[in-house]
Amino acid sequence: MDEETVAITEFQEHQSGFKHYMRDIILGVNDGLVSIYLLVAGIVGAGLTTNQIAVTAIAATIAGAISMMAGEYISTKSQEEVYQAEIDLEKEHIKYYRDHEIGELYEMFTDLGFENDLLEKVVNVVSSNDETLLKVMLALEFGIKENQRRSALKAMATVAVLFTLGSLPATLPFFFANDPNAGLILASLLSMISLFTVGALKTFMTRKSWVWSGAENLLIGVVGAIVSFYLGNLYGTLG
Repeated sequence: MDEETVAITEFQEHQSGFKHYMRDIILGVNDGLVSIYLLVAGIVGAGLTTNQIAVTAIAATIAGAISMMAGEYISTKSQEEVYQAEIDLEKEHIKYYRDHEIGELYEMFTDLGFENDLLEKVVNVVSSNDETLLKVMLALEFGIKENQRRSALKAMATVAVLFTLGSLPATLPFFFANDPNAGLILASLLSMISLFTVGALKTFMTRKSWVWSGAENLLIGVVGAIVSFYLGNLYGTLG
């Protein structure tokens, strides 16, 4: 075998299952981590007590989780409704404008590199069955694959649960700390560890550097917290 054709790494299967909800997973947990951490940093800077900070963080978590549930449900449902509308329209095209669809099939397979007898054979095989033709047209024309469609309910639940979990590192310390600054130090430590961990863990899917991904996520949270703290401090001073 030619050395150039030998794989330098072991064969890896493509990710499956929850990969279609990767956006919801990262969005939910990261938004919970960052937004609640920035919130507590800001209100510590404004001079609130630990009890006030804890109550505010809980209220923000509940409001944030509900808001994300609603937003994710509506956006995912709307996207799926658009997909379904395209599927229904494509079924009509296949039923009433079959020749036009087959013409598009020739164009798409030609763009993929098929030609001459092979092109003719592939188009004939695909167009011989309406269900196969529908699946191929949806995949090539719209990028719609049935096994990659997302459930609005699953997306909604995912972001809500993970947002709530993501809020815990910044919220829990204020139930135990007597001093807001001590609570912020512990919240910062837990939030930084969590931010780095989330950034690093996502590389199981992205196959990027876990160090860089974790550091990037951490840096975003730290910069945001610093800005939030000093803006809160400025507000507390002016107030």
